[in-house]
Amino acid sequence: MGEKEPYATQEERNKLVIHYDNVTPLEVAPGASSHIISTDRVTIESIVFEPNSHYPPHCHEAEQIMLLRDGAGDELVDGKLYHLEKGDVIIIPSNIEHGLHVSDKGCRFIVVSSPPRYDLMARLEASKNESGLK
Repeated sequence: MGEKEPYATQEERNKLVIHYDNVTPLEVAPGASSHIISTDRVTIESIVFEPNSHYPPHCHEAEQIMLLRDGAGDELVDGKLYHLEKGDVIIIPSNIEHGLHVSDKGCRFIVVSSPPRYDLMARLEASKNESGLK
């Protein structure tokens, strides 16, 4: 087997690698906590919803791909409910009202949004500033 490529320097690594445990969670709704990472073109969230919680209907420019990693819930999209179970993926178009009714199992989503969720990033920054985090 040939030689491996050189490892990135610590400085290079620090520019591209984020450890999940170091991502500050943000309460995005009562009973919903999200770890948010964003670039110039996309936002990814790992959201945990407590059992029987509710994410109120809202809309935004970003389209979303939502992967339900665990639990169950009813996603409200444009006035209709879509029951989701572990492993389901739902696509939310841009500027379509949506929300979530979480089951008694709770749920965990991975959500990819494009363009980035600048509204969430602003809330995260404000939350960090209020708590004195950098």
